[in-house]
Amino acid sequence: MSQQFKNLSFIVIGFVLISFLNVFAPTVHAQIGHKEMLQKADEARGNAEGIQWEISMDSIEGGREQHRTLRVNARGYNSLIDTLAPANVKGQKLLMQDRNMWFSKPGLSKAVPISPRQKLMGTAANGDIASTNYAGDYKIVSSEDGQFNGEACWVMALQAVDSRATYDRIKYWVSKERIVGLKAEFYTVSGKMFKTATFEYKNSITINDQPREFISKMIINSAIIKDDVTAIKYSKPVLKKISDAVFNLNLLTR
Repeated sequence: MSQQFKNLSFIVIGFVLISFLNVFAPTVHAQIGHKEMLQKADEARGNAEGIQWEISMDSIEGGREQHRTLRVNARGYNSLIDTLAPANVKGQKLLMQDRNMWFSKPGLSKAVPISPRQKLMGTAANGDIASTNYAGDYKIVSSEDGQFNGEACWVMALQAVDSRATYDRIKYWVSKERIVGLKAEFYTVSGKMFKTATFEYKNSITINDQPREFISKMIINSAIIKDDVTAIKYSKPVLKKISDAVFNLNLLTR
């Protein structure tokens, strides 16, 4: 793998959900469908009209430990990830537009496009997992009652709506009470489980004048290499208006 894609694997972390049901839960469920649950769960992970936050990422890949600090600006499908630390990779950037990706670093005259295959290499796959748009890229095939860590959930079987989604199928645990994602399993077209992710929500943001839990931690484990794990901690989430220029590919290397 080229050095630039090794560097990429450390910054492709763009984006990217526990109490029991109370007596009001049946009323809430009667008013909200599973599709809307996916949308609200996406909001709690950063898929909002405009949001900025910082990420601290610690990973073990092939026995090698790495740490990165990143700043993320996101709006819908689009995001810009800036590497803040350590110093030797400061200034590296990853731009995501819809389902397309480009990488840049100081000294490059032109951003490098990232292919679908490269998205699956090393920790690069974690970027797709962190920024997964469950409501937009997947349809609900089935849903059943379940639990995760003692919390009542809807366990949804999701299927990609088209071939542009990185993962063909996802099994997704969504809290019935809090309407946030608690766990996800990601499967390739061949049917093999590729990654698993679990989510925590100790941050808070306000959406439509209502306080909402917001993601604070994500743990991603490889189903292929059991010792490979990535811990992503989210801090300083702020809803803000983000201009189109932030996601302009022509400005990425300036």
